[in-house]
Amino acid sequence: MLLYISILRDRRGIDVGLMYQKALFQPISKSSHTLKIYDDQTRNRIYTRDQLLVSGELDGELVHIIVNHWPSRRGGEERSRAKRVAAAHLNKRIIDSLQVIDPYAKIITMGDLNDNPTNASVKDVLKAKSKKKNVKIKGIYNPFINMFKKQGLGTGAYRDSWSLFDQIMVTKPLIETDFSSFRYYKAGIYNKNYLTNNKGRYKGYPLRSFADGGFTGGFSDHFPVYIYLIKEVQ
Repeated sequence: MLLYISILRDRRGIDVGLMYQKALFQPISKSSHTLKIYDDQTRNRIYTRDQLLVSGELDGELVHIIVNHWPSRRGGEERSRAKRVAAAHLNKRIIDSLQVIDPYAKIITMGDLNDNPTNASVKDVLKAKSKKKNVKIKGIYNPFINMFKKQGLGTGAYRDSWSLFDQIMVTKPLIETDFSSFRYYKAGIYNKNYLTNNKGRYKGYPLRSFADGGFTGGFSDHFPVYIYLIKEVQ
């Protein structure tokens, strides 16, 4: 495994990275894209995570991967909403810049968005669609919309309310029906038993690594998400 990390800008030193297997994926280029947002009252700069773009060859096919960790809901969802909308606009600009060069670019954008698939950042800015047939040439498909709306699934919980902040979205060329090259097959939430708290008041929640001031032996306060990309063997 190898790891790419973008420039540290978050005040806590928490940033995004891309892990990959060098036998399968060969990076060609990488770039960090800074999100500039400001406090509504003080107008001071708020430092948050860059968005990391890595372009490379996946088994010989050019793929672009954008790794995100959008601003948190600190201060409440409504008060902090504009920050994530701004993050979505930055993400859309990165996608647009790739599609100007190649409208058929295979793009994967993913990460902890701190918003659900139904929130304005994803629904109105990225205009992600839940049905493949509704995705136009430069559009985005989000398989996690139906998981959240119809199945009630989530990757994290707070006060017994589940959210699905962690999402992976793809552009139209990855959902075509010709499997001679890599295509999206399916998505899921990896919520296996060993990642789940099985006792106490947080039973059923993700088994986080730290709680009540100490290490719990867990992993994260979010379940991971994944997608399958498949193609026919020639």
